Amino acid sequence: MRPPRLLTALLAAGLSLGGTLAALPGSTAAAADPGYTKTPLWFSVPVGGGTTCTVVGDLYLPSAASSRHRVPAILTTNGFGGSKDSQAGLGRVFAQRGYAVLSYSGLGFGGSSCPISLDSPQRDGRAAKALVSYLGGRGGLAYLDSGLTKPAPRLEVVEHDARDHRGGHSAHDPRVGMVGGSYGGGVQFAAASIDPRIDTLVPLITWNDLSYSLAPNTVVENGPGQRAHGVTTPLHGASKLLWAGGFSALGVINGLQYAQADQQRLVGCPDFESWVCPALVNAVAAGTLDDATYAKLHDRSVVSFMKRITVPVLLAQGEGDTLFNLNEAITTYRSLRAQGTPVKMLWSDGGHSNPYPAGELSLTDPDPATQYLTGRISDWLDHYLRGRRVSTGPRFAYFRDWVRYTGNAAPAYASAPRFPLGGSTRLFLSGTTLTPSAVNLDEGSQQFLTPVLGLPSSLDPLDLVSSYAPIPVPTGDLPGTTASWTTAKLTRPLTVVGSPRVRLRVETPAAAVDSASATTALTLFLKILDVAPDGTATVVRDLVAPARIADPTRAFTVQMPAFAHRFAPGHQLRLMVTGGSSNYRGGQVANPVTISTGSTRQVLTLPTP
Repeated sequence: MRPPRLLTALLAAGLSLGGTLAALPGSTAAAADPGYTKTPLWFSVPVGGGTTCTVVGDLYLPSAASSRHRVPAILTTNGFGGSKDSQAGLGRVFAQRGYAVLSYSGLGFGGSSCPISLDSPQRDGRAAKALVSYLGGRGGLAYLDSGLTKPAPRLEVVEHDARDHRGGHSAHDPRVGMVGGSYGGGVQFAAASIDPRIDTLVPLITWNDLSYSLAPNTVVENGPGQRAHGVTTPLHGASKLLWAGGFSALGVINGLQYAQADQQRLVGCPDFESWVCPALVNAVAAGTLDDATYAKLHDRSVVSFMKRITVPVLLAQGEGDTLFNLNEAITTYRSLRAQGTPVKMLWSDGGHSNPYPAGELSLTDPDPATQYLTGRISDWLDHYLRGRRVSTGPRFAYFRDWVRYTGNAAPAYASAPRFPLGGSTRLFLSGTTLTPSAVNLDEGSQQFLTPVLGLPSSLDPLDLVSSYAPIPVPTGDLPGTTASWTTAKLTRPLTVVGSPRVRLRVETPAAAVDSASATTALTLFLKILDVAPDGTATVVRDLVAPARIADPTRAFTVQMPAFAHRFAPGHQLRLMVTGGSSNYRGGQVANPVTISTGSTRQVLTLPTP
């Protein structure tokens, strides 16, 4: 999504790539950047069910490319709310580095027709597949005018592969990789799931399961039948408010922008497939997803077709991302590793909720030499598309916001040959404290009340605007709506890298509910805070873990959003459990909750290097 300025990082996800070739009709040379040409194109692409969509794009070709000097290709598209223009910076740079780049506006965006389908393989995947065919030399798809009256010549400058990634011979098989972020990352999985000609993927800050992204539940175990698989849980989670509302508004605004040329955008659910609007309204009203919406979101997620992703993948996810948090990338990484798909994972500083620092990635002026993430992308593509013997970097790398650097962000990155890193620290809940020892735990209990009708009892840093807000957003918790445990002041640094796990047992009058349909499940929100010596408490990376508990009579385990953070000496770590959050729709029913301590059953486990 791309509300002005607030979601620049989302567009940063829809990386663009550019280039030019021996000039196509209508192409223009870039006077300020010699060495490539840029040609506007319009495509007529079939997407199934008798539907044909018009897709707009820009083709960047290196000046030296020809039928005798063929080049590899990159296909890229925008993040939600963006367009083909969002990728112009990376397009220019990669064209100058010898790639043919086709940047296009995704279906429903930037002048491309057909409704937004949330990266459905059957729609968005098929559209991308047609563009792959164009890059492979197929004619009859591209035009030089919006009226589709002037056919573009066949493209005959892209390298071809003898076999696709299923071992067969495919017509019009280019050497091609995909790059993009967020919405432009999700489409890569959708396309690769149906097109074995695609050779590699570089999805940035994107999702594993949209049902988790928009209504997460972090309870990964709660008795028989209540065990999660990755981020996918049996009981649907708590609806996000600001992110869902922002996406909806941005889609409608995009539809209004192009309505004069395509009035069908305003029919039904403006600019979306018809099911989206009522699904979002119902999710906000009920506080969670209905089964039909869950199924549609799940089907548009790589978790549903993971086994069909067999080409090398470079995953990059933002540590400060409250839309698609690190747990999504972790789940995708582990699944790909388990099935033998080549994959590496990188945790960046930038993401949906905060901008990329200059030394990590710049869309307007990308430079592999001075930007860590841009350099990793460039090396990855050179290795897998050009066959160069360059390192693709460590298997796992993560940004450390406690390390100072100037210029390239590389010094702030740590690397490891595996994930998870392997270490852990256990802290037991004891009275109102967190203690590293299970000996002589103090018994005690804390009580609080969850609010009625899902109202927020905690003003958390607001999703969508946290790092972009021009003025500080007030935060705090209403008295009587929280329980918390705090460590003693640390005598040495405590570094956490990964997803903390919390094992809890609570007492509440709320009855056990049917995990398949209930909207009255007990809903809690967990967060970890860094408490400075002056008492100022900050939610680490603004991450909040919604926990909808199917059976509150049983113990449950919460897998909190992962982060990389160092608690400095003199600081304290605080675990807080609350009854509501300003970023989520909480539980429908007010419930008194008691958490008793003095037992090793109540424990916080922190992953450490």
